[in-house]
Amino acid sequence: MENVKSKRSARGKAAATGSGQEEKIRERNERQILEAATVLFSRKGFQGTRTSEIAEAAGLPKANVYYYFSSKEQIYSAVIRHLIAGWDDALQQIRADREPAEALEAYVRAKLDYAWHNKEESRMFATEILAGAPFLSRRDREHMRDVTKERSEIIEHWIRQGKLKPVDPRHLFIILWSSTQFYADFDKLACDALETTRLTAADLETAAQTIVQTVIGSLLK
Repeated sequence: MENVKSKRSARGKAAATGSGQEEKIRERNERQILEAATVLFSRKGFQGTRTSEIAEAAGLPKANVYYYFSSKEQIYSAVIRHLIAGWDDALQQIRADREPAEALEAYVRAKLDYAWHNKEESRMFATEILAGAPFLSRRDREHMRDVTKERSEIIEHWIRQGKLKPVDPRHLFIILWSSTQFYADFDKLACDALETTRLTAADLETAAQTIVQTVIGSLLK
C-alpha cells in the first residue's frame, strides 16, 4: 500500500514539475513575442508589421506565435495592455494617505522612469494615438478614464483640504503625462535642446527635478 501511495505521490510531483516547466516556457515565449512585436510596431506601425517578422525577431517559428496569440491584433492589444498596466503602477503613487508634494513627485519619477525604460512601447502608443487610436479598445479607453478620474478625486480632496491651490486635475495629469513622456518619445529633440548626443541618468534626474519644481511646486500652499 505504501508503494502505491509513493508512486502516486511521485507521479503527482512529476506532473506538477512538468506543468511548472510548461508555464515557464509559455511565459518566456510570450515575453519574447511581445518584446519583438513592440519594437516592430513602434518602428513600422501595425499595418507595416507582419506576423512572420515578429516570429523571426522573437526567434520562434510562426506557428508558435499563433499558438500563443490568435492574431496580430491580439499581440498588439497585449502590448497596449502592458503599457497601460505600467502607467497604472505609476499612478498608484498618488494616494489620499500621502502628502501631495511627496505623492506627485513619486508619480513624476515613476512615470518618467517607466517611459524611459520602455521607449519602444511608449513610441508605439504615440504612433497609435497619432493614427487616430484605431486599435485602442473601448475597454482600455474606459479603464484609462476611470483610473484618471479616481486619481483626480484625490487631487480634488487635497485642494479641499487646502494643501493644493485650485487646479483642474485632468489638465494637471495631461501636463505631467506629456512632460514625462517627451524624453522617451522625442529623445532626439530633447538631445538637440540640451546640446548632447544622448540623454543620461543625470539628464533624467534634472528633468524630474524641473517638472517637480515648476509644475508641482507652483501648486503647493
